Amino acid sequence: MKAAAFEVEPCATLDAALAATRRGARVLAGGQSLGPMLNLRVARPGALVTVARLADLNGASEDAEFVTLGAAVTHAAIEDGRTPDLAGGVLRRIAGGIAYRAVRNRGTIGGSLCHADPAADWVTTLTALAASLIIAGVGGRREARVQDFVRGVYQTTLAADEIVCAIRIPKTQGRFGYYKFCRKPGEFAHAMAAVLVEKTRRRAAIGATGGAPLLLEGEAVSPQRLRGEGQALAAVALARALLEAGAEV
Repeated sequence: MKAAAFEVEPCATLDAALAATRRGARVLAGGQSLGPMLNLRVARPGALVTVARLADLNGASEDAEFVTLGAAVTHAAIEDGRTPDLAGGVLRRIAGGIAYRAVRNRGTIGGSLCHADPAADWVTTLTALAASLIIAGVGGRREARVQDFVRGVYQTTLAADEIVCAIRIPKTQGRFGYYKFCRKPGEFAHAMAAVLVEKTRRRAAIGATGGAPLLLEGEAVSPQRLRGEGQALAAVALARALLEAGAEV
């Protein structure tokens, strides 16, 4: 199928893009998720505003506490080490396991979070890492934790006239573990788990659950907590992630 007719609103600044959203335009970043939805006519916006090249969304920086990535930074840029990373190359590893290189060349970290597919790597990983999003709107900017931002399958707290500008990820000296079940490399996962083990706490996110990631903390970070119907793969993924992080299962 082909997409229904739509207009493309040009913009050179974030303010111009925000103005376009207030006129009803839908935001397009890398297009790796929205593009197929347009062609299948699952999404039929009257207008699109492209933000992939906006300078305000392409920066990357770090300080003593955080790594901050612009929302339009591509998976490939992270995979190739062109952006700051956490200890142990956590972000680079996750980016390199997303889909295929052609997708990673155009797909963006912010776009993945806004799409909110429950089986997407960034949604689960950044929930476990306690990351936050910087969101621009009519009233200025606000910050939202990823764990609060993603509400369900393809559902977020993002308003139609808001744009995610950046992702802020706390630095940690803890150990990270990640595991996902796929039928073959590049496919979306059937179960996934991301674990952060620090001196005073454990934190885990279970993805591909059919909704927002399941967040576990403290003593709840245990495969034994995942005994419900259909949770067998998730329990194994959590156990594998814990072992990778050097933690007891």
